[in-house]
Amino acid sequence: MMPHPNPAPHPITAYRASRAALPTRAQEADVFRRVTGGLRAAQGFGPEAGLRAIRALADNRRLWLAVEGVLIDPTNALPPPLRASIISVGRAVLREMEKDEPDLAFLIEVNENMAAGRTSQT
Repeated sequence: MMPHPNPAPHPITAYRASRAALPTRAQEADVFRRVTGGLRAAQGFGPEAGLRAIRALADNRRLWLAVEGVLIDPTNALPPPLRASIISVGRAVLREMEKDEPDLAFLIEVNENMAAGRTSQT
């Protein structure tokens, strides 16, 4: 049997290519949604809930540190008052995650609002 001249790409490769074709804001909203999904899963119970919470909080921390890094860049095109406002929200999120028992509902709500804001701008 002869191989097909144009084999279909691996599903992961195809997915990544389709995501890369989305506008930047849609990609950013998608990242917030994915991290929020992890936070939601961490609200569950059972033996793996603690591990899910650790992972979800680590992912959320990385996300918000990346957001802050982008916003403090002097070449960022967003208006300085908006950048400062988002940085302030991000720092509140980071403080919440430092608590012994972070309020996952609060973190989820903030992330959902960020995703919605990125989506409404696409």
